[in-house]
Amino acid sequence: MADYVIIGGGSSGGVIASRLSEDPDVTVCLLEAGGPGTSPLVSTPGAFAALIQDYRINTLNWRFNTDPSKALNDRRLYNPRGKMLGGSSGMNGMVYIRGDRSDFDHWAELGNDGWGYNDVLPYFRKAENNERGEDEFHGSSGPLHVSNGKREFDVYDAFIEAATGLDHQANPDFNGASQEGVGIYQFTVKDGKRASVKACYLDPVMGRRGNLRVEVHARVHRIRFEGNRAVAVEYSQDGQLKTIPCEKEVIVSGGAIIRPNC
Repeated sequence: MADYVIIGGGSSGGVIASRLSEDPDVTVCLLEAGGPGTSPLVSTPGAFAALIQDYRINTLNWRFNTDPSKALNDRRLYNPRGKMLGGSSGMNGMVYIRGDRSDFDHWAELGNDGWGYNDVLPYFRKAENNERGEDEFHGSSGPLHVSNGKREFDVYDAFIEAATGLDHQANPDFNGASQEGVGIYQFTVKDGKRASVKACYLDPVMGRRGNLRVEVHARVHRIRFEGNRAVAVEYSQDGQLKTIPCEKEVIVSGGAIIRPNC
């Protein structure tokens, strides 16, 4: 039994589980179809290329393919997705970059109140622990570690100098006032290790909060309803079909590729 059952422990589900379980008066169960994401390949930033292909182990990556597309001569497109706690934040390239201001403002113009850039900026700032410190665009006390790219090669500065010499604008912060220009990215990396959602949001609280239950290798098959209300979730784990009743809400966060097909 749980107050909240979250289906999918990826970049959104992991954050939701961490945030909801801050309230000691509610119980939270997080169900993740993949594994715990503890492989050294996950924590090692340079191993992301191996994770994206994942030919050898095929346990950390869903390795989706699209249906054949007539516009592409019936070709299928490969779509790697993280199959682990932390989801694709455990296998991406770790570049920290947000959507452009105009994207959010356009969503608001379409009638999505609360999604304008100035509406979401406080939440970006709240999430960040940016080594550059706090300013109007960044936070320094959140769980998500953001670090500077290391300028260890002269070619970096030479590239920027060449670009600005051709009248391209230098941009020291792609998550600041504008995303236009040439500069060096920041990364979700801390102390030489990947700062995934698992590392930043789940690892600090798993086993420390008695109201948070995390189940891995738990593949959800069905949400049970009574009328219009979701009351339980059925999932398979270790060859057994299990059910967890839900008192308040079932939250489906299976990822942008899986979730539309649920």
